[in-house]
Amino acid sequence: MGASCRHVCRAGASYLHERDHKRELRQQSAQEGTRISESEHEDLKRNLEFALRSAFVQTLEAKTVLDLAKADLDYYDKIIEISHNRLNAGDIAQIDFDRIELLRVQYESEIQTAIVNLRTAKIQLLQLLNDRTPVEQFDVTGQFDFSDTLEPLDDFRQTALNTRPDLQAALETIQQSETNHNLAVSNGSTDPTLGAWYTWNAPNNNPDALHTLGVSVSIPLRVFDRNQGEKKRTQIDIERSRETSEATRALVFSDVDTAYAEVQSNIALLKPYKAKYNGEALKVRDTVTYSYEHGGASLMDFLNAQSGYRQVQLAYAQLIGAYLTSAAQLNLAVGREVIP
Repeated sequence: MGASCRHVCRAGASYLHERDHKRELRQQSAQEGTRISESEHEDLKRNLEFALRSAFVQTLEAKTVLDLAKADLDYYDKIIEISHNRLNAGDIAQIDFDRIELLRVQYESEIQTAIVNLRTAKIQLLQLLNDRTPVEQFDVTGQFDFSDTLEPLDDFRQTALNTRPDLQAALETIQQSETNHNLAVSNGSTDPTLGAWYTWNAPNNNPDALHTLGVSVSIPLRVFDRNQGEKKRTQIDIERSRETSEATRALVFSDVDTAYAEVQSNIALLKPYKAKYNGEALKVRDTVTYSYEHGGASLMDFLNAQSGYRQVQLAYAQLIGAYLTSAAQLNLAVGREVIP
């Protein structure tokens, strides 16, 4: 008896041939998904910038109100000094001087309230900045004023259509939905698998078949599987994406129109303050103060003039704060900075 041992070497490879551009469509869908994510990230950044700008405006307004309160107290201290001189000269009664001194506590209370409001605004701003700087060491500077020029509404609308990242994301979603639908249609087709193999010293009955080479083609039989459900789902996604896009477009117009109207309203209110009311309030206060100092005006006239001046100054500061906030809202609505 004898025994023999045969060594067999076999190598092979196969390739799935995807028909109807399946691979290209998958790649295109992934790229469109990346663009959608980038647009959504820009939209998140847009909203965060608005929150940061609003907090910055609130801090500037609180700082301005505090400066006004300190200036009012300094001015009132000078009036107390003048009143004390008049009391010593016998021009006013002790009761009138006491009334003037008692009103000083109101100015001190306003300063403390302004300090608390400024500190709160700084804390909120530091939180948005993720800054660990102590509040006492943190300060902000910026232009606390308004511009009375405003571009036409149509310009802002067109800019918003071109730059709003949420609208861009909605439009890109439509493209991806159409790509996914085309991919679903392509996935309904069958893909053949091509194969090739090589065998050395094949275990067969042919002693001369030392080298054997073969090829194969495999085609799956998809009798009922035509991906009908995915085709229908992606078709619905296209319609839903288009409706979402139209809703987002309408929202863009609504946001721009509302913010534009707010800016216009604030400008209309601020113009007479800057051109007339501020100067008149200062003139009335100084005139009545001079008259009171020389005995030509009553204590009530002086207090009314001082109160009127403070109200005008405070209202003006609040209107500027409202203007800057509405300007930030318009920048948010447009999608980029259109009002510095």
